[in-house]
Amino acid sequence: MHVIAVTGGKGGVGKTNIAVNLGVSMSREGLDVILLDADLGLANVDVILGVSVGPTLADVVAGTHQLSEVIVEGPEGLRIVPASSGVTRLASLDQAEQNNLVRSFSEQIDAPDVLIVDTGAGIDTTVQTFVSACKTVVVVVCDEPASLTDAYALMKVLRNDRGVRRFEILTNQIDSAAQGRKVYERLTTVTDKYLDVDLGYLGGVPSDAYLRRAVQERAALVSLYPRSPAAVAIRDAGRRLTSNIYDGAVPGMGFFVEQLLRQPSEPKH
Repeated sequence: MHVIAVTGGKGGVGKTNIAVNLGVSMSREGLDVILLDADLGLANVDVILGVSVGPTLADVVAGTHQLSEVIVEGPEGLRIVPASSGVTRLASLDQAEQNNLVRSFSEQIDAPDVLIVDTGAGIDTTVQTFVSACKTVVVVVCDEPASLTDAYALMKVLRNDRGVRRFEILTNQIDSAAQGRKVYERLTTVTDKYLDVDLGYLGGVPSDAYLRRAVQERAALVSLYPRSPAAVAIRDAGRRLTSNIYDGAVPGMGFFVEQLLRQPSEPKH
């Protein structure tokens, strides 16, 4: 199972739309994909895709529902684990609750080929915890000073406090491929000087009126308008992410949850 975090530091960079469309795109390519909505403050994967949500991960933690009852079927075979404020309790679960959660993920669903974790905005400990448990970290940035500043701050805290060394940069809402490349190069100029990290470039996703239409119609862009410029770019980024899908893969869902629970509740200094 390949575990991918989609994060961004700043809100409003289109992170959740990227996560959703990456998941649907990979599903269209024939991969089995689960999307975990870990945006605990503004959980909206269900809104973007127009799906109904009942019980959530908090109910699994509480032991009132099975994980199979929580998972929602999305478009193109994508499976969704809805977010819940109860996930913030992960750091404080007792041993029995931890064992129950790991067992739920290990035994109740088959591990997918890809697990995509859509994190919240910002750099709080919950975001750090989810990102640190993932093998691949995608940072979504826009050509705005605030976006670049917040992306740098996120990478800095993940490097210094959590030991994350590799980040895949995806530029969003750009006007041209050249602009996206320049945004990436501006980031690398700063990180090469001040941070001991490696940055990869997944490409740029152009501003696209079809994306706004898809959002209004509560559907995935890559399903509704698969030939639109943004859909093509997201599909290409997904293929780059999964080109070496078994490099650094983890054994299964239970292992991912174990990694999540092992993360410190407070960053180390």
